[in-house]
Amino acid sequence: MPRGSSDKRERQYEHIKDSAQERGESEGRAKEIAARTVNKERARSGEAKTASRTSTQDMSSSKRGGQRSHQGSQGQTYDQLYEEAKRRNIDGRSGMNKAELKRALGGG
Repeated sequence: MPRGSSDKRERQYEHIKDSAQERGESEGRAKEIAARTVNKERARSGEAKTASRTSTQDMSSSKRGGQRSHQGSQGQTYDQLYEEAKRRNIDGRSGMNKAELKRALGGG
């Protein structure tokens, strides 16, 4: 957790980490999931100094979890794939759909 995090965010981090471990995730993966989720919520609520477009415009973690539960892993969202393609400077990314972005990024 970043320095200066509120008690609420610390509790949220621990809860998410414990839940992930109960689902069978390794301790390292559980910590990563918890940190990413809490950092996204901090960005959405204006507590973080910087925030990516997907952090502020994507649906909240709690809503997304409810919508995607029992569907298995569907991988990254279109916006996440697009941001990664942008970071890697992949040509033609703006005209690509989700499947094309996945292929361009080497994900299938």
